[in-house]
Amino acid sequence: MARYIGPKTKISRKFGEPIFGPDRSFEKKNYPPGQHGQNKRRQKKSEYAIQLMEKQKAKYLYGILEKQFKNLFEKASRSKGITGEVLLQLCESRLDNLVFRMGIAPSRSAARQLVSHEHIIVNGKICNIPSRIIKISERVGVREKSKSLLSIESSLQNNTSYEWITWDSENMEGVYNTLPEREQIPENIKEQLIVELYSK
Repeated sequence: MARYIGPKTKISRKFGEPIFGPDRSFEKKNYPPGQHGQNKRRQKKSEYAIQLMEKQKAKYLYGILEKQFKNLFEKASRSKGITGEVLLQLCESRLDNLVFRMGIAPSRSAARQLVSHEHIIVNGKICNIPSRIIKISERVGVREKSKSLLSIESSLQNNTSYEWITWDSENMEGVYNTLPEREQIPENIKEQLIVELYSK
């Protein structure tokens, strides 16, 4: 399974925000990476550079590589509705993202690992495909044998609730109720810039 395994703090510094979650190293050096760091006088970015940065930020945030991300964009552009919003809804509908949103894992990369190691079930059956798009009213939960895992238990203690997901803590299972509206998605992404980039 292809995924980004490079330095995460460096990427966060490039975008100026901790896109992989809380990061102590980023807090100490929250300026651009490189030899000259904060002293370097940055040239004004071109329109293309700004659009490209926004696309890269979305890819790193959701843990999606270029080919998959482009496929999601093409699917979004064929769908009804605002392309940028539909793109984010597709990203939010991925199994690894929903495992993260439900609080089963503390990060998307940890969620991806739980899915690929067969700790997660969808509609009662094991699913080890992190990129699977979950449909409305489908159930995502923790496999019976995996419910006692310390990593899952500790992550669920810091669970954040989202309006589009119903979580049953007793059965360790959540239901994907509806597609999230753009205002409900907390990620700091300017999706219109991504649409403009791909439309060139």
